[in-house]
Amino acid sequence: MWYFTWILGLLLACSLGIINVLRLEAQETWDREHIPLDPLTQLMTKDTMLGRLKEKVENSKLNGFPFSILFISLRGFKTRNNNLPEHEMDAILRGVADCVKEDIRAGVDIAARMSDQDFLIAMPGSPLKKAEQIAAQIKNEISERVKAPGVVVEAAVGVAEYSVSTEDFAATSNEVDELIRVAAAKSCL
Repeated sequence: MWYFTWILGLLLACSLGIINVLRLEAQETWDREHIPLDPLTQLMTKDTMLGRLKEKVENSKLNGFPFSILFISLRGFKTRNNNLPEHEMDAILRGVADCVKEDIRAGVDIAARMSDQDFLIAMPGSPLKKAEQIAAQIKNEISERVKAPGVVVEAAVGVAEYSVSTEDFAATSNEVDELIRVAAAKSCL
């Protein structure tokens, strides 16, 4: 008789797992259909990302799990390559966005274009070490894959971790802005 209980428990666990996967897929579909995206990169807009980051800060406070953000900047890209036609610059920015999309976890991590040459990735549940690995991977992919004749594409990447126990953020009234500031400062800009 014990094996019936075991099989029933296994079936229940599988059912709950399937329900969770379906919920995540439904949320991802809803997000794609209802969240305003940057028309060039098809990433979230800055305003949407800032709202989502506030949710992540609140979730982190509630459940105690940290999350990391990556700040990717191509600062100086337009000035160094000012003779480049606009459609080629757009293609390069789309290439950078593609590198970002390929390296984040679908349905978990969120990415946004924050300004002309800046991108931000939120990685819920990712500790700083994991985020630093992803940052290095994205930076390498950008330098290897995003190329055009006579064009210089250099990405500066900064990583910051939000944690309830992180003292740097404890006294900050606007934790999201502080988190972005720390990540941008680490990108050496």
